Amino acid sequence: MVLQVIEWLDDKGDTMVHRWPQSGSGAITLGSQCVVRESQAAVFFRDGKAYDVLGPGRHTLTSLNIPGLTTAFSIPFGFKSPFRAEVVFVATKVFTNLKWGTTEPVVFRDAELGMVRLRAFGVFSPRIAEPQLFANKVVGTQGVFASERVEAFFREVIVARLNDCLGETLKTIFDLPKHYDELGSLVKARVLDDFGKYGLEVIDFLINAITPPAEVQKLMDERTGMAAIGDMNAYMQFKAAQAMTEAAKQPGGGAAAGMGAGVGVGMGMLIPGMLQQAQQQQQQQQKPAAPAAPAPAAPAGAAFCTSCGAALPAGAKFCPGCGGKLV
Repeated sequence: MVLQVIEWLDDKGDTMVHRWPQSGSGAITLGSQCVVRESQAAVFFRDGKAYDVLGPGRHTLTSLNIPGLTTAFSIPFGFKSPFRAEVVFVATKVFTNLKWGTTEPVVFRDAELGMVRLRAFGVFSPRIAEPQLFANKVVGTQGVFASERVEAFFREVIVARLNDCLGETLKTIFDLPKHYDELGSLVKARVLDDFGKYGLEVIDFLINAITPPAEVQKLMDERTGMAAIGDMNAYMQFKAAQAMTEAAKQPGGGAAAGMGAGVGVGMGMLIPGMLQQAQQQQQQQQKPAAPAAPAPAAPAGAAFCTSCGAALPAGAKFCPGCGGKLV
């Protein structure tokens, strides 16, 4: 009788399930040992049925510690003849840094920009919480099951839940920076049931970025620049004057002549508006002075001051207008 030691070590670190043997079933003798690491669980199968889940430790395979292996399987062979079974090792560690993201942009109704298309991506960290459920529902009879397959399947689930959360919590993408944590927690809560029915749980879920297309980002940058400029008319006047100065520095002819012509055309379009604005500003800043009161009419035969031209009353020695002494 040959006793066996059944164990599995993951060299790559991305294998979630490893089946022993990888195909078919193996001959196991009662008394053989199954070694399960702290980060593993072992699901014991016989005749296609899962009998028990072995936790961390060294297990001697007998009909006592495997309830499904009754004496009916062993008595005819004196408990010595091997029987055929399979052991499915399931990694129960946390698989970190699995990626999720939108394969196609999702449409979002923005309160300020209207309908925009958004792309989103991030990371999530799942763990197998129910090894037997995961092995039966997801893995089946496969020999090896890697984490990238879970990543590919749940990527679409996450994106679907993210669409719902965006519409419920966000009004405009300008408010995104302060909602990343809130959205991440909300999406994580929504996908718990989706993961749970396959025996998985989500340990961490992060949203790295939610971005609009490049053309929308360009418009957002232009809008930010306009807000930073402030007075657009003053900015255009400054740019026009700057262009004229640069054109004047260029040597005559060729490209400089073309530049001067272009600047001239641009200034021809800008000058009427600039003049109108300057006139309006001048009218607002300077109110017209009140007209001076008309001088009293001089009596017939009255004399006039030679300095200011004011009418002089008869017998006056000083001008009532300028105060000068009369000669």
